[in-house]
Amino acid sequence: MQLVENLEYNTEREHLIIPEYGRHFQKMVNHAISIEDREERNKVAQAIISVMGNIQPHLRDVPDFQHKLWDQLFIMSDFKLDVDSPFPITSKEVLRKRPEPLEYPQNFPKYRFYGNNIKRMIDVAVEWEKGDKRSGLEYAIANHMKKCYLNWNKDVVDDKAIFKHLFELSDGRIDLAAEGESLTDSGQFLKNRVAKSPRSNNSGKKNQRNNNNRGKKRY
Repeated sequence: MQLVENLEYNTEREHLIIPEYGRHFQKMVNHAISIEDREERNKVAQAIISVMGNIQPHLRDVPDFQHKLWDQLFIMSDFKLDVDSPFPITSKEVLRKRPEPLEYPQNFPKYRFYGNNIKRMIDVAVEWEKGDKRSGLEYAIANHMKKCYLNWNKDVVDDKAIFKHLFELSDGRIDLAAEGESLTDSGQFLKNRVAKSPRSNNSGKKNQRNNNNRGKKRY
């Protein structure tokens, strides 16, 4: 029986900075760092970038793709690779900088069924100059609010209630009730919802199968 010696275990190997490229890439980067001649080091770095690009050919046409590859090369070298990059070298401090916290979405517990996007649309509409374009957007928002209301409450709703909610969410800057607007009829929204329901389609198929089997003999 032949003994196998010098086996390498992953727990004993060097940590992979970008695991997606694999251990052989990491070894090539480490080799490039160890090359003393700068010209030769630049050639090896260019060769590594070329192979990295071949691994992801679907990204060749993506803007700044080459810049991304060079950034990844420097990251894998822990910024120890001293070569001539065709792009500005992103510093370690910039990459490790924590992003700014995202704003927490506004919530309106009373009108949760409208969603946060409606509030964003209203905030945009009130900043527009008054005219046909803004009026059209306000009407579209109110109609969408009515549709959202019916999706949650499953009942008809008076347009006045929608106008009141819109007036409140816009801090009094959109008042369609005063303009005498009329929204799409509730029955139309409910009709479209029933038509798109998968239950209605399945029940229709079931009834069709029952009708087809009605005249067949059973033994």
